[in-house]
Amino acid sequence: MNKFIITIFFLQFSICAIAQSQSAQKPNTPGFYTNPIFSGDYPDPSILRDGDNYYMVHSSFEYYPGLLIWHSKDLINWKPVTHALHKHIGNVWAPDLVKYKNKFYIYFPANGTNYVVWADSINGKWSDPVDLKISNIDPGHITDEQGKRYLFFSNGGFVPLSDDGLSIIGEQKSSYKGWPIPRNWSIECFCLEGPKLIKRGEYYYITAAEGGTAGPVTGHMVVSARSKSLLGPWENSPYNPIIRTKDNTEKWASKGHGTIIDDVKGNWWMIFHAYEKDFYNKGRQTLLLPIEWTKDGWYKVKKDVNDSGPIKKPNLATSTSNFTLNDNFAGNKLKPQWSFFEELDTNRFKLANNSLTIKAKGNGVGNSSPLLCIPEDHSYSVDVEMLIEGKATGGLVLFYNSGASSGMLANKDDILANLRGWQFAAEKDIVKNHVFLRLKNINNTVDMYYSKDGVNWNKIENSFEVSAMHHNVFSGFLSLRIGLCSIGEGKVTFKNFNYKAIK
Repeated sequence: MNKFIITIFFLQFSICAIAQSQSAQKPNTPGFYTNPIFSGDYPDPSILRDGDNYYMVHSSFEYYPGLLIWHSKDLINWKPVTHALHKHIGNVWAPDLVKYKNKFYIYFPANGTNYVVWADSINGKWSDPVDLKISNIDPGHITDEQGKRYLFFSNGGFVPLSDDGLSIIGEQKSSYKGWPIPRNWSIECFCLEGPKLIKRGEYYYITAAEGGTAGPVTGHMVVSARSKSLLGPWENSPYNPIIRTKDNTEKWASKGHGTIIDDVKGNWWMIFHAYEKDFYNKGRQTLLLPIEWTKDGWYKVKKDVNDSGPIKKPNLATSTSNFTLNDNFAGNKLKPQWSFFEELDTNRFKLANNSLTIKAKGNGVGNSSPLLCIPEDHSYSVDVEMLIEGKATGGLVLFYNSGASSGMLANKDDILANLRGWQFAAEKDIVKNHVFLRLKNINNTVDMYYSKDGVNWNKIENSFEVSAMHHNVFSGFLSLRIGLCSIGEGKVTFKNFNYKAIK
């Protein structure tokens, strides 16, 4: 009888513990946050603290306008500020956002060289890109004790910068060689990259990525080293790798590209990116973890912190964000979530009367340079109203790159399904130049609907599945984005873009 009572007690205790654990992991637990802090395709984060303001920028690849800057007061809730890049110069990777003598700079690689844009205010106006005429990737800015400026690159070397930060004034010097990865680990490549540097006390600290950006979930990692000179020698941290996915059961895969920052209260944090298990098509998302400094001058992730569970919020000023993907196309400027793929032609589109009109282009989704935005959720519905002029075809699609997309389109007469490039009429002679389209994505299975009045919806026969539309299949380091297409000859006018998370 005593054994029976004890067994019942432990069963009840276990059930309560499980319930409490599940409750604690809800995102709305007071005083806690859950990762990611940027849900969706926000890779290679670079963060800057300016007083009690925090700013962040990410890789923008072939999406233009590019280099969208975000602002926060609490490191958790973020609002878009402005795009810093308005001139198409190619594929933009791994930027570094810095402030020097009351000016702001973003250094970034593109088109086989490195560029810088600058502004007197974080809000802009930002300059046209200045070509630094040096190859390599992932620039990381650092100022030495004499106030001289340098850029580190992914090979661990560095070059001196002019005082104004707009030119290279010397030869590249070799410096950090990286942390030796055990040969029996499953990695994509050694691939030292993403160096971010700070000066703290008598040491320079370098935070870098190794192991390859994608590939095996255990590959990408964050390492650190310190030196009293930018030339080295560098002493690798005894806590390396600072962050790494250990096996494929973890929620976050390929964790890397870290940057450390102190908040206004003196606490320290690391931002980094990672792929989400089963949702690689969302791209690399931005995560935040608290770190701590040891007595002997190293930093590490705080003990008992789990990047997949609830984490105590920073004790900072209250910050909120009312940012939403919904858009009624009011005003005369595109909202900041929108970017065109592989072009920025301001003569191609016009906003007026709560409508967005885009000139038709190309002969298919892939070469139509669709207008794209980043979905935030695993499951969601999105719909838009379209008016079609001339021989144009409008569309609502999920777009990875010019060779990988699926969705629903319409010409002046017919509803068209497009399944990975296989395009055909799904419903004929029902459009009459005006139609509403809807995609409903439930955990990567997508159903398609149309409506004549925006109230009564009809599902077409065809659906598609998108879980494999990601970098490990198609390369490119991109993500699956929601796209508005205007294809062919004529114009497509879009109204009432509605995005709704499905929980």
